[in-house]
Parts: sequence; structure tokens; C-alpha cells
Amino acid sequence: MTMPPRLRKLALMAHVTSSVGWLGAVVAFLALAVIGMTSQDPATVRGAYLVMEPAAWYVLVPLASASLLTGVVQSLGTPWGLLRHYWVLFKLLINVVATGVLLIYMGTFRSMAHMAADPEAELSSVRNFSPVLHSVLALVVLVLAMILAVYKPRGVTPYGQRKQQAQRGSRSAPGVVSVPQM
Repeated sequence: MTMPPRLRKLALMAHVTSSVGWLGAVVAFLALAVIGMTSQDPATVRGAYLVMEPAAWYVLVPLASASLLTGVVQSLGTPWGLLRHYWVLFKLLINVVATGVLLIYMGTFRSMAHMAADPEAELSSVRNFSPVLHSVLALVVLVLAMILAVYKPRGVTPYGQRKQQAQRGSRSAPGVVSVPQM
């Protein structure tokens, strides 16, 4: 089942917007992480780590979730399908894993914010390289998903092959009714 063209374009727009927004938010988090690691001003370092948790809850998590949801809707409503092409499956896997890692990582954001909020904590114990590493890895993964979406490498899953054969079979002989084999 495919969506009508206007609805398909709306779903595509929602998916691209949330996915590119997610990518942009990760770039912003990378900037915060680098500032937290390199700034000489204690208030700036603490502020960078304090803002990460709420910003992640209000920006990263909603955009990741929206990207996942709109991607599924988009694939189910287009001829690409959710399970027909390997590139769609890989994008789904990337999105599910990245969103899952983000949700698990929210505990780390909470711990870093608590540490940054403690005025007695040494600045060296507030600084944490983990957000830099996770942001860079997220960028790599999200750019890979974007490459898959743009280039759509060939490769049909076994399910996709069966669907293609079924479609060819139903279109091959007009007026001829095929009888299923028992």
C-alpha cells in the first residue's frame, strides 16, 4: 500500500526535517562537549555539562524518536517498503541502535550534570571525554544513514525478492488468472 503523493511528500518532509535536525543537534552537542573539555573558565565548563541533560531530553531524544517514527511511516507508505531493501533495513537498524544508545546514555548526562552542579567537585572530575566520543560516533553513524538514503545502494532482501516476483507474476499475463499450486 502506498500513500497518496501529497501525504508521501509530507511524510518525507517530516522525516528529512527530523533527521537533519537530529544531525544538527549532535553537532551542537559536540560543540558543548569540546567547550566542556577545553575551556579554562570553571563556570563555562560546569555550564556546558549542566545544559547537556535537559537539552538532550528536549532536543536529541524527540528528534531521534521523530526520525525513527517518520522513517517507519515513510517506508511503509512507499514502494521501498520497510523490509524489501537492505539499505532501508540498515537505516532502520542505525536509527534504532542510535536512539537506544542515546536513551541509555541519558543516565550519563544526569551523572555529569550532578557532578557539574556540585561546587565542591574538582574541575578535573567534572570534565568528561565521553560526550565528545559519543557525539563524534553519532555523527559518523547519522552521516552513514544519510549516505544510504541519498545513494540507495542496490540489494533486495529475500522478502523483497518474493514481493517483486509476486508483482511480476500478477502483471505478466493480463486476463489470465493464476491458480495457486497446492
